[in-house]
Amino acid sequence: MRIVIQRVGKASVSTDGKTIGTIGKGIVILVGIAKDDTEKNAVLLARKCAKLRLFEDENEKLNLSLKDINGEALVISQFTLYADTKKGRRPSFTEAAQYREAKPIYENFINVLRNESIHTETGNFGAKMLVTIQNDGPVTLILEE
Repeated sequence: MRIVIQRVGKASVSTDGKTIGTIGKGIVILVGIAKDDTEKNAVLLARKCAKLRLFEDENEKLNLSLKDINGEALVISQFTLYADTKKGRRPSFTEAAQYREAKPIYENFINVLRNESIHTETGNFGAKMLVTIQNDGPVTLILEE
């Protein structure tokens, strides 16, 4: 799995002109799932996202996690995180998991976050979406499992 996390002041996702998810202070998590990923990858990375220290304490040090600040998460599926651009000008996505294999892993990732008591909103898996992000910091990290 490959994940891009962005710390946000607020964020939303819409599809077909309708907002389907909105969060306040927290993180947007873009989730890419590879062909060989498993439920184990989803569990490990979701728990890491919940506990990763991305927010400042009173001394302006990144010592607080999403759980510590009672923050929210917006999780968006993004197979394009597995783009291979080594040859030519058109990205290849052969390393990305197919829809049927990826969707249950994505859903498990979301369930783990919710089980960690993180208010979690989502996009629509596999759909074209418009994601609006108010990046805070900016703080952006890439995680892989």
